[in-house]
Amino acid sequence: MISFRQHVVTLVAVFLALAVGVVLGGGPLSEVGRDALTSTSAKPKARQGGAASAFGDAFATTAAARLYDDQLAGRSVALVSLPGADQRVIEGLVGQIEHAGGTVEGKYALQPGLVDPGEKSLVDTLGSQLMTQLGPGAADQDAPTYERIGQLLGTAITTRDESGAPASQNPTSIRQSLAGADLVVSPENEPGRSPLVLVVLGKDTDDDILGGLLSGLASRAIGVVVAGDTRSGAHGDVAALRTRPEAGKVTTVDGVELAVGQVTTTLALVRSFSEKGGSFGASGSDGAAPLR
Repeated sequence: MISFRQHVVTLVAVFLALAVGVVLGGGPLSEVGRDALTSTSAKPKARQGGAASAFGDAFATTAAARLYDDQLAGRSVALVSLPGADQRVIEGLVGQIEHAGGTVEGKYALQPGLVDPGEKSLVDTLGSQLMTQLGPGAADQDAPTYERIGQLLGTAITTRDESGAPASQNPTSIRQSLAGADLVVSPENEPGRSPLVLVVLGKDTDDDILGGLLSGLASRAIGVVVAGDTRSGAHGDVAALRTRPEAGKVTTVDGVELAVGQVTTTLALVRSFSEKGGSFGASGSDGAAPLR
């Protein structure tokens, strides 16, 4: 028998497809501007498309509680944002995580220097120094520059304990060093470490740099979810990531500028406790939203 939750997820998938069609021009707006004869009739279609998209978002957020079923209760998430990430999207994601019963333990803003190819020497030197200072286990000495710094960041903010873990000396040292080099802005308090990491994309980042960072983070966390907007899923960072080896280590979601995409991202976090990988959202090859 199909459960209520499966019915809701199916409807969310339909609304996501409709909303994305409006954004990309493949839905009710796809005929707009074809010729002068249709320009007038296109206006009602535009209004209908916008209303349908808004209805889809409203439906997703209303149904979210039933979808989540408090499956993040007692669980925490570390939120990592890349340069250019939309603060409104971040606020929406935090709200959905809390709606699912979870908490955002800490927000970590990666700074332009960390993802600038011209600053690779600084990133490499700092990674080597931290690895020497902290000893074995903090990072793999044979890892490439950005995978190693991703491992170090992972050691500082995440854990494989489903219940999370308190801050300790090594994580604090790593956060302070990254902040001192103007590579990562961390919370002023001493946040604990979380089993899940949510990475919110912003401006397009070099593929190898992003892939290395995500691979390093994924080696330290139970699950990593990477969220980008609709454009990113069509021809940006999310689209590129889905073709790389790192795609099997993280879950990707696009369409996150939409409320329905934020609900999908939260469902992907829930799923990360039992399964890694997966491609969801507006252009996701595994469907609009994960069922579990």
